[in-house]
Amino acid sequence: MAELLLELFSEEIPARLQAKAAEDLKSLITNGLVDAGLTYEGAQAHATPRRLVLSVEGLLARAADTREERKGPKVDAPQAAIDGFLRSTGLTLDQLTTQDDKKGAFYLAIIKKAGRSAEEIIAALVPEVIRKFPWSKPMRWGSGTLKWVRPLHSIICTFDGEVVAFDVDGIRSGNSTRGHRFLSKGSVEVKRFEDYAYKLHKAHVIVDATARAETIRHDARTLAMAQGLELIEDEGLLKEVAGLVEWPVVLMGEFDPAFLDVPPEVIITTIKNNQKCFNLRDAKTGKLANRYLLISNMIARDGGQEIVRGNNKVIAARLSDAKFFWDQDRKVKLEDQLAKLDTITFHAKLGTQGERVKRIEALAGEIAKTIGADVEKAKLAARLAKADLVTGMVGEFPELQGLMGRYYALDQGHDAEVADAIRDHYKPQGPSDSIPASKVGMAVALADKLDTLVGFWAIDEKPTGSKDPYALRRAALGVIRSVLENSARLPLSKTLSSFYPFWMTVLGSRFNLMKLDSPDWLILTHIDQHRPYNADLRYTLLFEPHRSVREGDDEMTSVRNENAWPLPKLAEIQVQLLSFFADRLKVYLKDQGARHDLIDAVFSLGGQDDLLMVVKRVEALSKFLDTDDGKNLLAGVKRAANILRIEEKKDGTTYSGDVNPQQLIKGEEKALHSAITASSAQARKAVENEDFETAMKAIAKLRAPVDAFFEGVTVNDKDQTFRVNRLRLLNRIREACAEVADFSRIEG
Repeated sequence: MAELLLELFSEEIPARLQAKAAEDLKSLITNGLVDAGLTYEGAQAHATPRRLVLSVEGLLARAADTREERKGPKVDAPQAAIDGFLRSTGLTLDQLTTQDDKKGAFYLAIIKKAGRSAEEIIAALVPEVIRKFPWSKPMRWGSGTLKWVRPLHSIICTFDGEVVAFDVDGIRSGNSTRGHRFLSKGSVEVKRFEDYAYKLHKAHVIVDATARAETIRHDARTLAMAQGLELIEDEGLLKEVAGLVEWPVVLMGEFDPAFLDVPPEVIITTIKNNQKCFNLRDAKTGKLANRYLLISNMIARDGGQEIVRGNNKVIAARLSDAKFFWDQDRKVKLEDQLAKLDTITFHAKLGTQGERVKRIEALAGEIAKTIGADVEKAKLAARLAKADLVTGMVGEFPELQGLMGRYYALDQGHDAEVADAIRDHYKPQGPSDSIPASKVGMAVALADKLDTLVGFWAIDEKPTGSKDPYALRRAALGVIRSVLENSARLPLSKTLSSFYPFWMTVLGSRFNLMKLDSPDWLILTHIDQHRPYNADLRYTLLFEPHRSVREGDDEMTSVRNENAWPLPKLAEIQVQLLSFFADRLKVYLKDQGARHDLIDAVFSLGGQDDLLMVVKRVEALSKFLDTDDGKNLLAGVKRAANILRIEEKKDGTTYSGDVNPQQLIKGEEKALHSAITASSAQARKAVENEDFETAMKAIAKLRAPVDAFFEGVTVNDKDQTFRVNRLRLLNRIREACAEVADFSRIEG
């Protein structure tokens, strides 16, 4: 078995594209080899700023011979059909054989093909892959037709150490490449990956991106430690920088300590985003240092002094800009920035950021009451939460939104809890992000996310399949995490219902509002003359977007109005959102190790909108079913449910009526009836007190009576009176267990 070595050498490949390009090259080549009949033992792909590299080990030297049997037409078929079959197989009539089946004799073609050599397959495959390579934005240069991410200079392609010859747009394959752009001279000739990697390392190229990253990490930590500093780790930046250099050299620069008056996050973001440099902190105090580390692609004769000096000048200019934004932004109070939000569209169908802030402020106050947060602080934080969006600093660095709002709020004398809530109201932004630090922050964050969810559901912009352009799944998961990790009580139905008056407040700026007798209806009269709509359709019904009334009509007339405000009934939104939250909670709990069937068993009860209580029910149910009583009772309940389902289907009725105690003649059914009555009452009371473990224990007492009932009582008695009464008794078992969960949804 042999090795295939492939290198595609070009001008600099953008760092963000390298990893995917290496994997694309690997999959395209290896899949093509396998499709051609060449198996292999392993493959590795690498990328540097100037080259994509692939090594395929243990590759067969020749594809296996193939033998294909193809059934043809009947022997007595029309000559045209036989001729067509011969053309498709490339055989002559005397090369065919005949066979018989139930329908008679037919022709059979046996097509044998000798396996191609690996060199032949590679020579055909690689040029095709290069020409069709899936770069997101390829370019064409010179007079050629080849498109590549940057001009392609050379191709190495060797098999078992020998060159596989082919040509791609005038570029002939060979076995030579070049080392580092500045630190090596001449070409490097190679045969296999082992000597390729070795010779390139001598030519100051580290082929493996992971090795380059680890070299940077090690050298950066060492240099920082020597100066009494610590490296501020950043994995994303490390990967990016490793894609910018082929031979990393770590150098230390510095900036004026006066810039440290600017918030540290601003300095870190400026140095990272603009110069791709690493920040440092004092090892003793933990504070940001006025030093940084840059990664050069050169071993400079002067030890990098000129490189550092040039970077210091650029970083000084960048930090001067940041300091200017910081100083200018602090001259304007956050409250005075709010008017600008009225000119920023949040979404064409959902109004401006200013309108949204009004909703979030009101909602944060309501949520604060529910979760026990300071209402006035929550409303103030919500009112100021988006103000930093119009500051110069956030305009330059959008990733600092919220954080800069906190700094400006503190600078302007606002309460620290309000300032922290401004910072935290976007949290959590992902599974690894933290939740808001305080209840005030939680109230604002929940209001922000719930307003987003209600708004996009209202305009029917919901997630579909894998697409979620407005990150609504993430918003719902953020609500779930904030509630559960804070052990907060937030009934979603009540919270979502509170949106009604707040949407009215915002819509009131566009419409005059007129209520009908029914509380579920509202007529909006257009007052914005610049908003296009059918002039003869003066009124628009809020909760049915395609129903309007003409002025003077006594009854509502169903008329399609394309410009009606597109908001469906709030109740429908509420039902849809609760279902969405249920799905997201299932995902969250499954990730925590909860059984999906237990989650379904709780949600099937209906009315489960208190996320914390749902989780507690699932936990209690899980513990209960881990016991022998739980497992045996589940079996008994399922048996009762199966009997009921069969008999109800057969009889065309349900057995949900009351059990007649006078018709219970056997001791086992009397005992079961008494046990159900007692257990149901105890479980119901425990559930009302939100003591789900006690509720489970109460239901567990049914295990023995249920077992005894099925052992000693015939349900389908010949006497219809006894039969009906016993079926109703089985229904009582089902109803009793439904106090804690829908046992029919539980597997096992």
